[in-house]
Amino acid sequence: MTFGKQARTRRTLHKSTKTAFFAALSVSALLAACIPQARSAEVAATPRVRAAAVSTQTYAPPPRRAPAPAVPATVLTAQRILDARIEQLGRSFNGDIGIAVRDIQTGWTSHYDGTTYFPQQSVSKFWVALTALAEADKGQLSLQAPVTVRRDDLTLFHQPIRSMVLNGGFSTTLGDLLHRAITQSDNTANDFLLWKSGGPEAVRAYLDRMKIEGIRFGPGERLLQCAIAGLDWKSSYSIGNAFFAARRAVPERVRRAAFESYIADPMDGATPLGIVDALARLKKGELLSPASTQRLLNTMSNTRTGPTRLKGGLIGGWSLAHKTGTGQVFNGEQAGYNDIGIVTSPSGHSYSVAVLIRRTSAPNIQRMRTMQDTVRAIIDYHENLQGYTIAVGEREGGKVYRAGGSK
Repeated sequence: MTFGKQARTRRTLHKSTKTAFFAALSVSALLAACIPQARSAEVAATPRVRAAAVSTQTYAPPPRRAPAPAVPATVLTAQRILDARIEQLGRSFNGDIGIAVRDIQTGWTSHYDGTTYFPQQSVSKFWVALTALAEADKGQLSLQAPVTVRRDDLTLFHQPIRSMVLNGGFSTTLGDLLHRAITQSDNTANDFLLWKSGGPEAVRAYLDRMKIEGIRFGPGERLLQCAIAGLDWKSSYSIGNAFFAARRAVPERVRRAAFESYIADPMDGATPLGIVDALARLKKGELLSPASTQRLLNTMSNTRTGPTRLKGGLIGGWSLAHKTGTGQVFNGEQAGYNDIGIVTSPSGHSYSVAVLIRRTSAPNIQRMRTMQDTVRAIIDYHENLQGYTIAVGEREGGKVYRAGGSK
């Protein structure tokens, strides 16, 4: 073969090679375009042999997901009505208020200012009870073991067991103190139970372990109430009127600063949404053993405090398991006036509810009426969901709304 003929042959082979190369490149590009982005990234990151094997497969699109079931129009209407009523109750109240309601069975929630931290006051006893029962579930605490509450254990404000303690000590059990802390809101019973359960750090650890969000826990009644008043704790404050005398002696500017600091950033603060979520989880048995869950719910059902707060809005057949909280008053304003609980219909359908008031000078009757109207709104919502026709009118002083709209 001559040199010229050899050169022509090499050029022909070179041209054929280039043609084949670009053809292969075009096919590869076409295949790459047909492969989803996530799979293309996988192919690029794997060895060439595996990539070649993948590229020969036929792409099959993922199966279509069934569309979410449409929410019935009656349900949407009932939800809009409850949303509007909660909004109206919040906006019309004379003070800083947060309201949240959760349908425990469905998880649907309505709220007004539900993400703000409000002072809890004695609502925080609920977290102490949860922690103590959780410790009992683990075998770390015996609620039946005998204990004696002595003079040094006394705290401040409402403590019905004080007279028995001052009469040589009060012998009982932690289970009894838990019952007194919830049903009577006894501060000494609560603090004694708190420290036997591991103190504030144990409560915070429980909240963290159970992933309960939107809740803070303070230092206990003694230190909390003294800090709000601009005082440091002294054991003498637990007897007679010593605390009130000491508080009156605090300069007004000092007490005002302490009061405002507490309202702005409460060390025992909680969000309404955080509370209704925890209450719902308790009802569903997610926070305690079945026996402890039922024990706490039964105890809260026997709460004696606040009979005209949330409880005042109930109608026949409905029930409430709840815990109240009431804070200090300074120059006519109260920091913390609350009630939280689980409202249950005659059929067993339950709703968690929290009404928290940060600061107010409104008369007690207005505060209680707002709480009662919140419960009535829940009841009307439930009846709307059942498809009942509710006549527009008055029911125990609260307006009733028709499922087709509000009047």
